[in-house]
Amino acid sequence: MPGTKVRSLEHGIQATNEWFHEVADELGTDDRRYAYRALRAYLHAVRDRLAVDEAAQLAAQMPDLLRGIYYEGWNPSATPAGYRRESEFLQRVVAEGGYAGTTEAGVAVQAAAAVVRRRISAGELSDVAAELPAELATLVTG
Repeated sequence: MPGTKVRSLEHGIQATNEWFHEVADELGTDDRRYAYRALRAYLHAVRDRLAVDEAAQLAAQMPDLLRGIYYEGWNPSATPAGYRRESEFLQRVVAEGGYAGTTEAGVAVQAAAAVVRRRISAGELSDVAAELPAELATLVTG
C-alpha cells in the first residue's frame, strides 16, 4: 500500500501499528487482525465505562488513528455504562470482539491492558482507575 505522503498521518499509522504489534506479542500471535480486535474491544469497554471527560483524557494519549478507532461508534450520552463486575466487563468484550466466551475475552483484556499500561501515563491510568469500581480498576489498570 502506498504511503500517504503526509508525515503526521504516516507517524499515526506507524504508532498505531506499534500498539497492535505489542498486543499481538502479548497474545503470542502474529495475527494483527486478532490483536486489533482485542485492543478495540478492550478500549471500547473501558471507554463506555468512563465519564465523558475521562474518556476524552484517556484518548488524548493515543495515536491519532487509534483515537479514531477508540471513538468509533461512541454514544457519549449513554456513558458511563453501568457494568460494575469483571464478568459484566468481559461480557461487553465478548460482544465487541466476537469472542467465543469470557475465557478468550479475558486473555484479550490482559494483553490489551498490558500494552495500555506501558503506553498511557501512570497519572492517567490512576485517573481511569479512580472512576471504576475496584474490581474493574484492577482488571483494567493492573
